[in-house]
Amino acid sequence: MPDSMPDDSPLQSQTPDALMLFGFWYRALPADQLGHGELAKAMLLEQPLVIGRDSQGQAFALRDACPHRGMPLSCGQFDGRQIECSYHGWRFDAHSGQCQLIPSLVPGQTLKIDRIYAGSYPCEERDDFIWVYIPDRSPTGAGFSKPAPAQAPAPEIPKFSAGYKLAYLTADLPCSVDHGIIGLMDPAHGPFVHQAWWWRSQHSIHEKHKNFEPIPYGFRMSAHTPSSNSAPYKLLRLYADADSITTTIDFVLPNLRSETIRAGKYWFSSLTTVTPITRYRCRIDVVAAWNLFRWVPFGPQLLKFVFAKFVEQDRHTMELQSEGLKHNPHLMLIDDADRPAKWYFGLKNAMLEMKKNGGEFRHPMSGPVTLKWKS
Repeated sequence: MPDSMPDDSPLQSQTPDALMLFGFWYRALPADQLGHGELAKAMLLEQPLVIGRDSQGQAFALRDACPHRGMPLSCGQFDGRQIECSYHGWRFDAHSGQCQLIPSLVPGQTLKIDRIYAGSYPCEERDDFIWVYIPDRSPTGAGFSKPAPAQAPAPEIPKFSAGYKLAYLTADLPCSVDHGIIGLMDPAHGPFVHQAWWWRSQHSIHEKHKNFEPIPYGFRMSAHTPSSNSAPYKLLRLYADADSITTTIDFVLPNLRSETIRAGKYWFSSLTTVTPITRYRCRIDVVAAWNLFRWVPFGPQLLKFVFAKFVEQDRHTMELQSEGLKHNPHLMLIDDADRPAKWYFGLKNAMLEMKKNGGEFRHPMSGPVTLKWKS
């Protein structure tokens, strides 16, 4: 039975002051934007960060504020091991954030500088991106101490062969993370936003049936044959010469949408994230890996061109939508096309409740379900 429509959509309570989920890994910036010995600024969940590489090329992330007087550490000097604050010369280990030197101290002063830390965050490089783990927030005024490790490694794109190509695309979105994520998983906007002669047209709309199932902290569109009303599907079927082509799509908190296409020995995987920068701005990052068409010259560049068209269409749509959202209109979610958005809000609320009060995670899905819509 379809869900009954509540008087107020979850969108009403979530926006515009969208809550952000702490205690997860987030993509910070593309790895190729960070050279050895360089520092870069980033913002995640309204946390200002300075990100760099040490002399061995290993990435690190610190809060971009000296614990002394708040000067951005990104303004300081970096020698490959330590960052020196440009205001008073305090020096900090790049990975642990532990204070190494306070130049103004004189002999006899007993300040234990090894107890002073700049905020430090677990940091890993995966699939052409620097990931940073943003822990649950400490009580106000608690200060910083030795950083605790993340509970799990940073996410990684699944790969099914030794040889593959990799490409990424990134774009800012002028909206809250909630609108970014439900736009990402929305199955009904495709024929209206993503029209192209080489992809599909609005006239190709037809009814679809998709099976969904709950997975830990998320949901899955179960393995199915890709939509036959797109040119890439037809091309893939011809190229792979496979008995079947299957697609599996997962969404997992806080912001991970993964898609895997298998066609015999050929495969295509992508991991898309919508990262909250502030409460009113987010960023979409798409990274794909594949062993299809590896012989095609400029294959990654061609795929990035296609990605760019899609992402720009989404970005432009979000820009137009943001104008309407300024006036705080009443919003609604309908069945079945908006059911994944309802699940997202249910998952997010369950996570916030578990973090606040403890207990078990209460998944909004009771079991597998089939949804129907036209697109």
